[in-house]
Amino acid sequence: MEDYGRFLALLVSALLVGFVSVIFSLVWVFHYREGLSWDGGPREFNWHPVLVITGFVFIQGIAIIVYRLPWTWKCSKLLMKFIHAGLNTIAMILAIVSMVAVFEFHNARNIPNMYSLHSWIGLTAVIFYSFQLFLGFAVFLLPFAPVPLRAALMPIHIYSGLTVFATVIATALMGITEKLIFSLKNPAYSASPPEATFVNCLGLLLVIFGALILWMASRSHWKRPPEENRRLLAASQKKGA
Repeated sequence: MEDYGRFLALLVSALLVGFVSVIFSLVWVFHYREGLSWDGGPREFNWHPVLVITGFVFIQGIAIIVYRLPWTWKCSKLLMKFIHAGLNTIAMILAIVSMVAVFEFHNARNIPNMYSLHSWIGLTAVIFYSFQLFLGFAVFLLPFAPVPLRAALMPIHIYSGLTVFATVIATALMGITEKLIFSLKNPAYSASPPEATFVNCLGLLLVIFGALILWMASRSHWKRPPEENRRLLAASQKKGA
């Protein structure tokens, strides 16, 4: 792999930033927002940011770059497809549960649903992500789609996946800002209390994580080699050993 050291540094940085983002989300809800529960109250709402950041951001980001890991290039393409699909499925499940938590909280408190730009774009991202996941299973994982169809849809699949991921990052930033504006009254969000500063740092971490993932995913020289090239690479490495 070209620039293997740089790739490894970016990978470690992305995983570290993503993991710290998940920890920040947990610290936020437990230290500032009363913790987690499933009782229709604010603690049920708290599942929303935790699950979105854990699943829809962190796990989806890992799923995007799993093909880029050079030590997996000796594994079969089918195995990597199952890992990619499995990670995306976990992210999808967590995203759906996070939305259920929001709707149940709103309904219990008689708060209107789907009125903000955050909710509009968030629901759109979930719908497109579901379609992306279904298309991936139907076309690329199951052995029924013809090769020309797979080749034609692959660029669309990649582009739409990266677009959904970037949209999720933007939606998460809108969501945490909206939550702070609604929740912080005395002192207000504009006064930069500790919670506001802490969650703003969480937002910066999400931006950095998204930028690292998108950079690694967009470098053509870090792509998994085609199967024929991969076999030749493995053979040359074995011969050299």
